[in-house]
Amino acid sequence: MKINFANLALPQAGAAVAFVLDGNKLTASAAALDKATKGAVKRAIKASRFKGKKGQTVSLLAPSGSKLDRILLIGLGKAKDITDMALQRAGGAAYAGIANTGLTALSVLADGIDGAKLKPADIAANIAFGANLRAYRFDKYRTTEKADAKPSLKTFKVLSKETAAAKRSYSSLAKVADGVYLTRDLVSEPPNVIYPESLAKRAKELTKLGVKVQVLGEMQMKRLGMGALLGVGQGSVRESQMVVMEWNGLPKSAKEKPVAFVGKGVTFDTGGISLKPGAGMDDMKWDMGGSGVVIGLMKALAGRKAKANVVGVVGLVENMPDGNAQRPGDIVTSMSGQTIEILNTDAEGRLVLADALHYTIDRFDPKFVVNLATLTGAIIVALGTEHAGLFSNSDQLSERLSKAGEQVEEKVWRLPLGDAYDKMIKSNVADMQNIGGRNAGSITAAQFLKRFVGKTPWAHLDIAGVTWSKADAPTVPKGGTAFGVRLLDRLVTNHYEKG
Repeated sequence: MKINFANLALPQAGAAVAFVLDGNKLTASAAALDKATKGAVKRAIKASRFKGKKGQTVSLLAPSGSKLDRILLIGLGKAKDITDMALQRAGGAAYAGIANTGLTALSVLADGIDGAKLKPADIAANIAFGANLRAYRFDKYRTTEKADAKPSLKTFKVLSKETAAAKRSYSSLAKVADGVYLTRDLVSEPPNVIYPESLAKRAKELTKLGVKVQVLGEMQMKRLGMGALLGVGQGSVRESQMVVMEWNGLPKSAKEKPVAFVGKGVTFDTGGISLKPGAGMDDMKWDMGGSGVVIGLMKALAGRKAKANVVGVVGLVENMPDGNAQRPGDIVTSMSGQTIEILNTDAEGRLVLADALHYTIDRFDPKFVVNLATLTGAIIVALGTEHAGLFSNSDQLSERLSKAGEQVEEKVWRLPLGDAYDKMIKSNVADMQNIGGRNAGSITAAQFLKRFVGKTPWAHLDIAGVTWSKADAPTVPKGGTAFGVRLLDRLVTNHYEKG
């Protein structure tokens, strides 16, 4: 779908979207549409339960007195409460309301709104951004789908009195959308297409945007002592990889420590010798969701030329149960020198992250490190699909992540850490064991990771419940969500960009 901007005027064909405030207060364009259709807009509102409240919609087909095929009204609620996210949801609703109607063109009348905190250009840009996010569709492997089953909408035009400024505002948002799309693509791909080497290859494509990318193979990781990560992948015919991405957005003269993001990339997780049940195992293609977010984030930051130094590291493995696979009872030595007793080979993501975190901190000495992982099923039991789990050794970093999450509606909830939980992963024969038992499974997993970060400010996001959605949301179609790309982009924007 093509998104473009044009001067604000009533469209003469196709579909039109206009907005209504709480109490059925029409925006200027909605009022103009009502006049052009001889009162059809107000009659449609009167004949419905539409009140202009946030998220409400009402549709008019072939309104009289107009050549338009359809008018869609979307409620925005009270003007003072209109935010960028409310407008993005409205943009997503505009797309979803017209996309499958058979119409090919849509014009959105993006008026300036008295009492709203956003400028007309930002209103238009956020509507376009929301539509872009909602329009994502992974249809690469659909070869027999009939044309009338596909979205018909080809052109999404946003009409504004500040067209040039709206385009400028949208250009940065569009780069974030590019990162979101990449993450959704990677998470949606099947495991015979995305495996450690092929995912590393996709990450290397970021060099086109100026990202420095280095790929470490098994021999290099073995020399570095990454026994924890390598142990996970030793049962697979696919070679494990580690990808290191650097975006240097500050002048070379600025001696600024980077910020760092680390992702778990288990491209398929059978559970290894501790084999998972067969039902639902196909979902484990997106056990690389954390790495997908980090790669997508790097694309977003580089695409919009973020003024920050950023490092992204992803550990990529495939967890398979062949004759060489890691066994329960094995003891491995991590890059940090700490030894780990493997009690369950399905608790593998923390082993990958242990070496990836230590490597990142040892090599780059970052201001902070945030890791993302589809780490535990226990976090879904605790938080469902509404929040990601947040664990951290830094109150400041936690507060900043929570605020950024609220701002982009990718919410996180902080859970505790402590000595009592740390004792649960004490081993009788090694420095630690990789599971702590049935209780507090997400917390003991985070406690395990904490042993590899030292004094570096660190946060762990357990995104197991929010990486994949079974239902459509206003800006997130069902499937891969890319939860974390916008959150971390906003974190960087809020606190770590210079100039």
